[in-house]
Amino acid sequence: MAQAERNADAPRSTRGNLRAFARYYRPHLRLFLLDMACALIVALVDLMFPVVTRTVLDTYLPAQMYGAFFGIIALMGAAYLLRCAMQWVITYLGHMMGVLMEADMRRDIFAQLQRLSFSYYDRNRTGRLMSRVTNDLFEITELAHHGPEDLFISAVTLIGAFAVLFSMQWRLALVLLVMVPALLCFAISQRRRMSASSRQVKERMAGINADIESSISGVRVAKAFTNEGYEIEKFRQGNERFKGAKRGFYSAMAVFHSGMELLLNLMGLLVLLFGGLLIMGGGLTLPELVTFNLYIATIQSPIRRLAQFVEQFNTGMAGFHRFQEVMKETPAIQDAPDAGPLSDVKGDVQFEDVTFAYEEGRSVLSHVNLHIRAGEMLALVGPSGGGKTTLCQLLPRFYDVREGVIRLDGQDIRRIRLADLRGSIGIVQQDVFLFAGTVMENIRYGRPDATEDEVVRAAKLAEIHEDILQMPDGYQTMVGERGILLSGGQKQRVSIARIFLKNPPILILDEATSALDTATEVRIQRALGRLAQGRTTLVIAHRLSTIRGADEIVVIDEHGIEEQGTHEELMRRGGAYRALYEAQFGQDEPMRRDVEAKGGAPA
Repeated sequence: MAQAERNADAPRSTRGNLRAFARYYRPHLRLFLLDMACALIVALVDLMFPVVTRTVLDTYLPAQMYGAFFGIIALMGAAYLLRCAMQWVITYLGHMMGVLMEADMRRDIFAQLQRLSFSYYDRNRTGRLMSRVTNDLFEITELAHHGPEDLFISAVTLIGAFAVLFSMQWRLALVLLVMVPALLCFAISQRRRMSASSRQVKERMAGINADIESSISGVRVAKAFTNEGYEIEKFRQGNERFKGAKRGFYSAMAVFHSGMELLLNLMGLLVLLFGGLLIMGGGLTLPELVTFNLYIATIQSPIRRLAQFVEQFNTGMAGFHRFQEVMKETPAIQDAPDAGPLSDVKGDVQFEDVTFAYEEGRSVLSHVNLHIRAGEMLALVGPSGGGKTTLCQLLPRFYDVREGVIRLDGQDIRRIRLADLRGSIGIVQQDVFLFAGTVMENIRYGRPDATEDEVVRAAKLAEIHEDILQMPDGYQTMVGERGILLSGGQKQRVSIARIFLKNPPILILDEATSALDTATEVRIQRALGRLAQGRTTLVIAHRLSTIRGADEIVVIDEHGIEEQGTHEELMRRGGAYRALYEAQFGQDEPMRRDVEAKGGAPA
């Protein structure tokens, strides 16, 4: 039953994809019509030659009308020059139309990828998504240009050729006409096999791209563990699966092309057979048989075009189907219909009976209640996997709560426009991501319209300005892929400068200094201290000495909030927080006093 439903849905899906595909022609309709007009001229010129040949053989040469003979040769020469010009237009402008459509599709899929939520990227590998934005769209472009052109030229040529042939000898024309449906039926019968094979090839190619992306991103880890051989073997297995898929595709293609060539050759043989019989009976002249044979070549060309179209249609629509899969994906997080703007943000945050799970039945947070008043600092501590980061990701709606509500200044955050909500929140993470551009571009990412003076001011507040001046090209120094050319501390301070430039009223610090040396940490703590002033701040910290000055500390584990209070209250209570604190400093009391003397800047 399920299989039958899928088979019934397939034609509807194909029709829907074709309608969606056709919409991309609309912005370039003039170019498309010009391409079709040139294709019409090419088809008409191709139809002229057999007719001219028949006229020359039947009339001009037997009657010794040499002037007319040379005139018609000159006319055909001019027609071929015109055809050459039209073919240039088709090749150049037609391909340009395909490129424009490809650019439109790439624009749309990139915008869609920007709209999709964290949960979508949790389920899909980067390399597979890259394949949909690059390889698939190239196949779609080829179909966009050649598909309509091949169909149009083929239709005009076949209709024109059979009109002439039936006017000459309807019985022989009928022999050809019977062969054309046989050819088309064979082509269509192979379409499903080729389509399935083409889709499998694209899936395998996407898998290879994903493996390459993963291996290149993790090449340093592979070398550190001397696992280059393992990576090569993993890639070899993926490559073998790709070769297997290609083998199936080319097998289907071989059957398709060899079968087409057999039928086309039989067409010529049948015309010769029946034409010879008609000549024997006096029903056909030799020039007419020559004309029929010339039209066989004329007819074979559009039939080959149609065969090529079937192949292009299969590969192109397989790519477009994958393109549509992304375009039809509904973002898990989006603005509610009644979502309103957010202005004059004070930063009062409330978690009311919040429950969340990444997967159904496996809660990460359960019935959490918290209140962070405007301008206060709330620190989250506890074992890894307890839900600290998840709690912070719910505030900017990277994920939505399953139950309960989160309020900002009394408003349910689901009733606030996403752009306004996230625009009021700044996030500094332990794993800093920098784009492969300049230092200036990465800091300015916090506010793209910022002036250079504002960027410099933000860098000074983040204590990275002096470091930047010592770099080879100052603020125009390239940071490398993911900021690899900068030290960990420099990357962290660039990210802090980015937040200074954004200047949000709410701040989330997710273990922002846990991977840094002590000297660098002190500089970053000063910068974070300035950044947190006057802002509502949520801090996730493993180094408990850095959050002693927080207005409230919350201990979270897999069971939820275990305890909360100030540092002094929790230490006096002697519960989970004190156990964590003493686990860090109990073995070295002098170190603990020294660290505590530095104060409680956020981490």
